[in-house]
Amino acid sequence: MKKLFLVSLLLLVATTFVFAAGQQEAPVVEEECTNRGLLDTLYCDENFDLVADPPKDESKWLDPDTLIFAYTPVEDPAVYQDIWQPFLDHLAEVTGKKVRFFSVDSYAAQVEAMRAGRLHIAGISTGPTPFAVNLAGYVPFAIMGGADGQFGYTLQVYVHADSDLYELQDIKGKRVAHTSPTSNSGNMAPSALFPDYGVTPGVDYEIEFSGSHENSALGVVAKDYDAAPVASEVVDRMAERGLFDPADVRIIFETDPFPTTSYGYAHNLHPDLVAKIKEAFFTFPFAGTPLGDEFAVDGFIEITYLDQWAQIRKINEMNGIEYTFEGL
Repeated sequence: MKKLFLVSLLLLVATTFVFAAGQQEAPVVEEECTNRGLLDTLYCDENFDLVADPPKDESKWLDPDTLIFAYTPVEDPAVYQDIWQPFLDHLAEVTGKKVRFFSVDSYAAQVEAMRAGRLHIAGISTGPTPFAVNLAGYVPFAIMGGADGQFGYTLQVYVHADSDLYELQDIKGKRVAHTSPTSNSGNMAPSALFPDYGVTPGVDYEIEFSGSHENSALGVVAKDYDAAPVASEVVDRMAERGLFDPADVRIIFETDPFPTTSYGYAHNLHPDLVAKIKEAFFTFPFAGTPLGDEFAVDGFIEITYLDQWAQIRKINEMNGIEYTFEGL
């Protein structure tokens, strides 16, 4: 009991410290607006680019002394904090601000923190990005990619190398792991795309949520699951770190590429600060850094939610997704 109390206390202190570092919170006030689209009533989209406009009242623009950055929930946050540190140092140098890394344990926590004004910059996974845009005023502007402008990952269906499953229809009636409800490649895309191949998730097989791409992949390796749709970029990094032997699995299905994790900022940051944040992203030298080694890309590429997330929005529409915290 004492150990449980101590852990709870430490978590409370750590969370309070990180959130307090943001210093300023977004005022929860609705603005008069001629167009919101799917955005929450706190936000406005009068230029029809599908993301929140900056507040019309300049007094609501945030210019905090400390910027809080959060990367999408991962299996080992401590490892990723070290990987991101050189970039965060660069971000601090370019913006002239202190920068702190905030480890989030769920997509909902990430979105809620930005909505409350306690998170300023974030890397948010493909599937949850539309939720962050519509519920938290998140403005994606960058993605990792190659020097040739190419980016993306695929949905791959993994099975164990010893299994007798060789095509997508073979997974009917099997134990299939999806990752989480809002994951694009781990749930949303399979739900929207598999029926075209004669397999309807939740009908032809019972969906078992593993909690993460890592859990799904390792579950297939351990034969806890017969198959699992996963994001190629995640399992590739797992294999490179030696978390499993690629010879233990086979790919029986793969899609065309989807956009990877988006990087963006809270809509109510001061425009001058936003310009500095973008400068930091697009001038960071990936070569020879832990970030470059981990993600095997050349740098950040400029994107827009309107263009690069069109396919993801279509998948969500096909699945009847509503952008609510309950759905997240």
